[in-house]
Amino acid sequence: MNRPLVGTLATVVLGAAALVGTAGTAGAAQQSTTDAPDTFRATTPISAPAKHGVHTKAVDFAGTVALSNCSGSIVKMPASKDTDPALVMTNGHCLESGMPGAGEVITDQPSTRSFTVLDANAGDLGTVKATKVVYATMTDTDVTLYETGSTYADIEQKYGIKPLEVDTAHPTDGHKITVVSGYWKQTYSCAIDGFVPQLKEGDWTWKDSVRYTTDCKTIGGTSGSPVIDDETGKVTAINNTVNEDGEKCTLNNPCEVDESGAVTVHKGTPYGQETYGITKCFTDGNKLDLSASGCELPKPSGVRR
Repeated sequence: MNRPLVGTLATVVLGAAALVGTAGTAGAAQQSTTDAPDTFRATTPISAPAKHGVHTKAVDFAGTVALSNCSGSIVKMPASKDTDPALVMTNGHCLESGMPGAGEVITDQPSTRSFTVLDANAGDLGTVKATKVVYATMTDTDVTLYETGSTYADIEQKYGIKPLEVDTAHPTDGHKITVVSGYWKQTYSCAIDGFVPQLKEGDWTWKDSVRYTTDCKTIGGTSGSPVIDDETGKVTAINNTVNEDGEKCTLNNPCEVDESGAVTVHKGTPYGQETYGITKCFTDGNKLDLSASGCELPKPSGVRR
């Protein structure tokens, strides 16, 4: 996991225990500040090189947010309306109360967390504040979704920012992508390099993870960054980890497990978690419905379809 920034590296106890200060999988930052250091100023909005006959969209920071320790984005589901409470998406391991344990699912938890809204060039516009954690887990995927006290229309009126749209289609192998970190105000451009049936890191296992080419040299603080498909301009995944040291299946060193159970390690390789399935779990009014048709997000213990 790209660890959250907390000044110095936090001590991690595998399992349900959280990092000191904040949690820490792939891309969380290591300084307790919502502002990136001066050496990580905003980059010029970019678009990945176009494939022959394929138009790529310019990718910038509009719609992204900075958390105290991670990155995130204001996201819109297919059924979302402008008058709905806006959703902010980041990693499960960025949850302010600590990393969820393996098998743990959190829903409808009060939250007052603040998010710094960025403009297209990564300038700070102001903040929006959460009212609750709608959903958070590190089981099968690595995601936290917050409901805010502002509607999409409120945010657009105040800051001129529209939400990012979450794609309803599975990511495409070979597509150019951009990882957009609101924490570091930095973009990383590479391509999807396949999919992993099971990605294991410490006590956690994620399913059908996205592997990127190593051009995306993600670091602590990029956790929760939206992964944008350069062709569609939509969110196709959420950045969450990288194998840092070449170790096998340990914290910050995820390993790949294929259909036959064979384990491989790819030092320096970054990964993300698919987001298209999340769209099937939200209905009118941006309401989470874990029993909705096609929704395969893990459910809290005791909740049945």
